[in-house]
Amino acid sequence: MKVVITGASSGLGLALARHYLERGATVAACARRSELLQSLAAEFPGKVFCYALDVRDIAALQHAAEDFMARVGVPDIVIANAGVSRGTLTEYAEDLDAFQQVIDINVLGMVKTFQPFLAAMRAAALTPSPSDETISHSTKPASGQVAGYPRGRGGHFTLVGIASVAGFRGLPGSGAYSASKAAAISYLESLRVELHGSGVNVVTLCPGYIKTPMTDVNTYPMPFILEADEAARRMARVIESGKSFAVVPWQMGMVGWLLKCLPNWLYDFAFSKAPHKSRKTSI
Repeated sequence: MKVVITGASSGLGLALARHYLERGATVAACARRSELLQSLAAEFPGKVFCYALDVRDIAALQHAAEDFMARVGVPDIVIANAGVSRGTLTEYAEDLDAFQQVIDINVLGMVKTFQPFLAAMRAAALTPSPSDETISHSTKPASGQVAGYPRGRGGHFTLVGIASVAGFRGLPGSGAYSASKAAAISYLESLRVELHGSGVNVVTLCPGYIKTPMTDVNTYPMPFILEADEAARRMARVIESGKSFAVVPWQMGMVGWLLKCLPNWLYDFAFSKAPHKSRKTSI
């Protein structure tokens, strides 16, 4: 199995990378902090391809995709996990830059992560495997290539987007983060419908609270919080199951459903005094 993961240097991304590596996968680990990626590669020699990049940089992502596919083939799974969170308030002009960065990373970064792989995944999904004797040799791409890359296995490939329960309703003090995750959920649904029947599946994962550096700065209660390793195991099971949408843990899915059902007047009353994420959290 071949898996691409962004935000793989820490937190959930690192936990997902380790999960797949421990099961024999070859992983393209993408993140900004090269030294942490190299530590992962040293832990799993010969199984990790490190790409130090920012998901806002489409040229870097395209180069990473081309390099990885040229070396090992079309990935079975691409996980757009990279994301940031920062407390924001619209009334402060100095927060505009934070709004921009959160949207660029959490939404456009997801689009830029998927785009360089999508054509090759679609082609590989529709290409018979080398053992398929019902296809004559003359109809197969030369040298086992698909769209210029080593042949895929045929069948299904998967794009996974990490959204959040925070995208179900707008949380006070987290306008940028909630908006970005709501946009991610809608984008992933659009992509799923666009790719219906193509052999490329789209999975939307909405985590609740996961113990990572991102949540370590929170000073408010975080119900049903999961360790990153446990969250990774549960998410991998969802991906393997073929489900198109899941909340992890499921209890937060119930919470999210209840919040969506609340009328605005009740939601506003209940959450207007809720604690805010610190505006000093760096990106």
